[in-house]
Amino acid sequence: MSTEHQRYSTENQADAIGRYAEERGYKIIKTYSDAGKSGLRIEGRDGLTQLLDDIQVGKAEFKTVLVYDISRWGRFQDADESAYYEYICKRAGIAVEYCAEQFDNDGSPVSTIVKGVKRAMAGEYSRELSQKVFAGQSRLIEMGYRQGGPPGFGLRRMLIDEIGNQKGVLARGEHKSIQTDRVTLVPGPENEIAIVNQIFHSFVDDQQSEAMIAADLNKKGIKTDLDREWTPSVVRQLLSNEKYIGNNIWNRHSFKLKKRHVQNEPNSWIRSEGAFEAIVDTALFTAAKAIFDAKAHRFSDEEMLDGLRSALETHGFLSGIVINETRSLPSSGQYQSRFGSLLRAYKLVGFIPDRDYRYIEINKRLRKAHTEIVESTLGGIEQAGGQVQHDAKTGLLTINHEFSASVVIARCTQTGAGAYRWNIRLDTGLLPDITVVVRMDQANEAPLDYYLLPTADMTLPKLRFSESNGLSLDAYRFDDLAHFFALCERTSILEVA
Repeated sequence: MSTEHQRYSTENQADAIGRYAEERGYKIIKTYSDAGKSGLRIEGRDGLTQLLDDIQVGKAEFKTVLVYDISRWGRFQDADESAYYEYICKRAGIAVEYCAEQFDNDGSPVSTIVKGVKRAMAGEYSRELSQKVFAGQSRLIEMGYRQGGPPGFGLRRMLIDEIGNQKGVLARGEHKSIQTDRVTLVPGPENEIAIVNQIFHSFVDDQQSEAMIAADLNKKGIKTDLDREWTPSVVRQLLSNEKYIGNNIWNRHSFKLKKRHVQNEPNSWIRSEGAFEAIVDTALFTAAKAIFDAKAHRFSDEEMLDGLRSALETHGFLSGIVINETRSLPSSGQYQSRFGSLLRAYKLVGFIPDRDYRYIEINKRLRKAHTEIVESTLGGIEQAGGQVQHDAKTGLLTINHEFSASVVIARCTQTGAGAYRWNIRLDTGLLPDITVVVRMDQANEAPLDYYLLPTADMTLPKLRFSESNGLSLDAYRFDDLAHFFALCERTSILEVA
């Protein structure tokens, strides 16, 4: 074929495989295909994954797999990966034949050597192609053309032909249809341009934080270019993007050969200054950048604490909002990351909140514990021979297609007299058949025991457990989940609840 794309179109591959099968008297009974999918990773390759699954679980109704050529397993960067997938077929007694290769896949030394070389060549092809594509995209960026992505609030994508004539503005979701056409950015509606400049002035002149600006825009009913609510991060992206002063920046992040996302250093960025018409004054943008640079300064621990002490003297108290809105300070998230929590940072500068904020840390542990217990429950039920479906949105478990269950964490609290209590709020809105209540220990760090509450017997949305509940509570009590898993092996809800 004249191009790589034509040669490897699914239609051409299917025709070649069909001819190969007809010549050898094979009957094709099933086709596995991954049209339009990258061959760099098996993730997203539903066809190949299904083929391997069918073979491994013994569902294959065929004796031979016909593959167009060596590279169709994938252009993996590790040549052994495609060899492994071929081995899975052979291990199950299913032969693999290549329709467009000039050798027989008979296990001979020659075929083994040729396959190894061709697998390496397939991976090398991807590396070379990646370099060529990157070079081509870099050249287009330097020429002032846009390489994908939404234009941003206040800007629009303009389609131009190969000699630079404008063909029209591209609406959201529209793409060029002719290979020689290019896309550039142009100013959007006047009202959006005015809003963009107001955002910059509010940040630079009025010293408003990103959160304050976002709240003001939302209050006015102004939506982003994606028709969403404004958030501090969206405002921050707008304030820091050089496209608003006409600069074309690319390669901030890369995902080469589908390996991993990398945040590149500024010296690796591809730049073209003055590529678009600016809608924000350069001096105003530079002033905003200076504010961000000051916040990004790598403070020592002592500098961060000194700044916190100064904020405490100014405001008389501390909070996440106070920290985020004080321009001379790093963000509250940086304090949490550096010192483990805001409470610890407060303690280091001598600030004791009026309220007991320990519940924040406890909540974090309880959320983590809930996730771990649900995962343990799912695994335990399946290991016990039961079936379970988990609704990620509601958290509801459906067991053996017979009954539903909800997992609730009960925090341990202490009364003024020193007694321990557990307040339980049942998921009455979900109406599960049973509720698994997990009582946490006195430190709220690990499960103490488990209660199985049939919803039919619960008349109140809230319950309160004491340290010893005796027989007054109509419920099953377990010291661990093993007993619950055993119950879930039964199929009748009457036996469980």
